[in-house]
Formats: sequence, structure tokens, C-alpha cells
Amino acid sequence: MNVFNHFQTKLNEELESLSAGGALPADLDVSRAGVEPPRDPSHGDIATNAAMVLAKQARMKPRDIADLLAERMRGWQEVSEAEIAGPGFINLRIADTFWRGAVADLLKAGIAYGKSDMGAGKKVMVEYVSANPTGPLHAAHARGAIVGDALAALLDKAGFDVLREYYINDAGTQVDTVARSTFLRYREALGEEIGAIPEGLYPGEYLKEVGEALAKRDGDKWLGKDEAEWLPEIRSFAIAEIMGWIKEDLGLLGVDMAVYSSEKALVEAGAVDKVMETLEGRDLLYTGVLEPPKGKKSDDWEPRPQRLFKATEFGDDVDRPIQKSDGSWTYFANDIAYHLDKYRRGYAEMIDVWGADHGGYVKRMKAAVKAVTGGEGELDVKLCQLVHLMDGGKPVKMSKRAGTFVTMRDVIDSVGKDVLRFIMLTRRNDQTLEFDFKKVTEQSRENPVFYVQYAHARCHSVLRHAEEALSGAELSGTALASVVLDRLTDPAELGLMKLLLAWPRTVEGAAEAHEPHRIAFYLGDVAAAFHGLWNKGKDDTTLRFLVDGDSELTMARLALVRATQTVIASGLDVIGVEPVEELRA
Repeated sequence: MNVFNHFQTKLNEELESLSAGGALPADLDVSRAGVEPPRDPSHGDIATNAAMVLAKQARMKPRDIADLLAERMRGWQEVSEAEIAGPGFINLRIADTFWRGAVADLLKAGIAYGKSDMGAGKKVMVEYVSANPTGPLHAAHARGAIVGDALAALLDKAGFDVLREYYINDAGTQVDTVARSTFLRYREALGEEIGAIPEGLYPGEYLKEVGEALAKRDGDKWLGKDEAEWLPEIRSFAIAEIMGWIKEDLGLLGVDMAVYSSEKALVEAGAVDKVMETLEGRDLLYTGVLEPPKGKKSDDWEPRPQRLFKATEFGDDVDRPIQKSDGSWTYFANDIAYHLDKYRRGYAEMIDVWGADHGGYVKRMKAAVKAVTGGEGELDVKLCQLVHLMDGGKPVKMSKRAGTFVTMRDVIDSVGKDVLRFIMLTRRNDQTLEFDFKKVTEQSRENPVFYVQYAHARCHSVLRHAEEALSGAELSGTALASVVLDRLTDPAELGLMKLLLAWPRTVEGAAEAHEPHRIAFYLGDVAAAFHGLWNKGKDDTTLRFLVDGDSELTMARLALVRATQTVIASGLDVIGVEPVEELRA
């Protein structure tokens, strides 16, 4: 049960009844009348803005509408108190019996609890990572990979039809540079002294592996050949090798892409030419001269005629170059074709997860999506800010293999994929994140992943001891769903129940906002509430989970423990972290 949806339905029924009875005008638009937790928990459990948002169209004072609604709500069996606050907000206190009864639904659902039909099967594509195939993934790529993967899982939980996609940028100058760098390492693998890596080529040690693999496969086949002959072959070989590493690293991180889409294949199929013809036909391309970029002096800027896309007609700040001086299309043109391809595959809703260095690219891409889809396509871009790698407060040295950065595999090998995934979601994607190897492996309250995993492990420990103490007792979620919870009256117990029952709403809210970090925050709150209850039991023996001589109270508390374990496991499943049953130092 989604508690808030339950009360939303009841609110809508009351509004309909008041309209039918003439107390409110007919045909009111009630779509903005909602229920949510009040900002101040001391005001109650649920609040509604219905009187405020309906007042203008009903031509009534908000307070008068609130009086009508509050009077009806006081008759709901789930409500113990309904108060009008300020100009017309209504705050509800929900009866304890309702919360206790709703726990049964949670226990019956198990880890599926929180799954929603909010998305109604709507197709959405989440494109993430999409790193250029120029080398192994680095630690910053991990953040985008985790944000994208958790967002895809979150949308799936909320009832959307989700496709995970990686866009391989295998066309253009960068992959040609990889091919030339590989050719140099290929010659080295065959015994040639290559000296210092020339400027403009990739210096990473990892390309030695590619060169050696090529030499093993082809021998000296390419020595002495013209670049025009070997470049396409070696480019394809290098991209395949590097993409193999990338897929392996994503697998270690628990990321399984459904589709790997190729820029090169898109270009060769003529998709870019076709979409440019379409824009030309709609009079959205023209030849013009742009103003110099901000910060550029006039003598640093050479104005020249360019083929431009009318991006300003779709919300961008300036029109954007679409064609190079040599007549070839820009990367932007390729990206327009790719997003139109997404739309034509049935994905009108698109989410791209990019690095922070692409921030200046967002407006033009959103404008392009509007243009080529006739306004029907919707693009949301999630920018992932930098990750500062530290160890005990000191910056981490670069990877020897990569030469210029720490690889994602280095981080996974050091702390494990679960720690990495959780910590990367402890900040909003648009905030800089500090990842300290020492801190993220500490077993302390200050380490969020440990704190949540410890709560799950504690739940497992309580249930394991209960199985030993109560031989023959059935402690599955299904069995405990039938336990009466009337004996659970402590504010800490009721507070934990309310928090657990907010899980479905948390899923829907996070999915709607495209913010998977909310799940990590929520799990931290659940862990804190459970640990708080545990600590109260240490000081007050009447609050312990296993109460000698009182099987009824013990079973009720075990039901709450099982519910806590279930919600934590459900949340960890969304963010791709395996819940642990025991923590070892």
C-alpha cells in the first residue's frame, strides 16, 4: 500500500461528493489538490493543500472549503484528528491502528514493496556512461555509471518501461588518434624503439596491451603500409579491445547495458544527412556569423560564415554551428541524429547522464530534441560533478596503467562495488563528491554505507536469534504479516513504522524527480530510526526485541524488524547494492 495514494484517493472521493451535493461547484480541476507530509512533523502525518488550490476556481474562501473538507475527514476511521492551519491547509493525524495494519501489506509484498504503476509502462531511455573508447573507465565515469544505473532501476520500480543504453563515440578524430597511438605501440611490441610518445597521441600504458594484442593477431602485417591502409583496420581493432575492457569494468560495477549504440553506424547509415535535410526543409538551418564567445577579445576571434542551427527558436541562448568549414557535419549534428533515432525507436522520454564538462552542451541539445521531434520529445540531462579521490585526507596518486587518472577498476578492487555504488549516491549528482578510501571503509556511524548495512545485518541477527529461541516459530514476512501489532505503542516503534510505510512514496517521488540519491538518503533515515530503537532497548529492557515470557510482544516486534529488513533490502536493490547479513571487521 502507498499510504499517500490511499489518502489521495479518499480526498478525491470527498471532493467529488461535495461537488455532487452542491457544496462545491461541479467540474472542478482537482489535479493540483494533493496530500503530502507536512513540512513540520509536529503538525501531523499528512497535509493537504486542496482548499488553497481550489479556492479561485470555486470562487470561495480557502477557509470555507477547508471547513467542509476537515469536517468530512474527521469521519474517516483512519484519522484521529483533522486541523485547519493558516489560511486553509488541513493537517491530519493518522490513527496508530492504521499504521500498524499497513505493516501487514509491507510484509506480504516482501522486497517488491514499493513497486508502483505510476509509470504506466511509459517508455523511457536512460543513456549513461557513453565514455569515448579511448581508454579504460576512470573514477569519474563510475559516478555517471552509478547515477544512470540507479536511476534506471528506480524508474523500473516506479512502473516505467526502461531501456539502458551506451552510446559509443566511435566516429571522428579521437578514435583516429587512438588508432595512431595503437599503431605506435604495435610497432613497439614488434621490437621497434619508439622513444617518447609524440605530442597529440595517447601516452597511457594501457595501449601497450592493445598494441601487443594486435601484434599477436597480425604479426608484422601492417609494417611499412600507408596510414590510409592500416588506419581503418587498427581503429576497429582498438575500439573493440577498449570497449571489451569497458564492458568488463561495467560488469564489475554491476551495470548491464541493454544496448550499445554506435555513432559510426549511425553516420554510415546516412542518419545525419537525413536529419539535416529535414531541418533544412523546415527552414531551421542558415548561413550566418556568430558573435565572439564571452571572454574572447575581438582580435582573438575570426568571424566567418558558418552553417547554423536556429537553436534560439527552441530555448537556447545562441544559434549553434552545425557544419564545419570543410563541409563535414559537427559532433552536434551527429548527436541530433542520435537523439532523433532514440525518438523514432519509441523513446519520447530521454534521460542523458553526462559529466560536468558537458554543461554548456545541455541547452543546445534540448533545443535540438524539441526541433527534430516537433516538441514531442523530452530530454532531461543529469550532470555529474567531479569526484575528488582521497585517502586519509590526501589526494590519491594516479594509476600507473592509465598514466593520467585513477581507473574505475582500481577503485572497485580497493573498496568493492557495493561501497562505491552507495557512496556515489550520498550526494546529489550536481554536487562535487569527496571519496575518501579510508573513510568509506570505516565501520562507524559517519560512514553511510556501513550504517545502512549494519542496520540490515542487525535485523538479520535479531531474527536469527529469535529462530533459535523460538524453536518452530515461522518468521517469514508472510507469516509475520498475520501478527497483531497492537502492543507496539512506543513513539520510536510508531515512528519507524511510519518511515517504512513512506517507502512507496519515496520511490515515486525520486522517480518523478529523476533523483536516485533520495534512495540513499532515505535508507540512512531508516537505519538511524532502527539503530535508535535498538539503543532504546539497551537502556530499557521492556523495549527489547526479544522479551522473555511475552511471546505476543516478541512476535510483534519481530514483525517490525522483518519489515525494516525488507525495506532496506528493497532500497539497496534499487541502487544495486547487495544487503549483508553479517559485518566482519
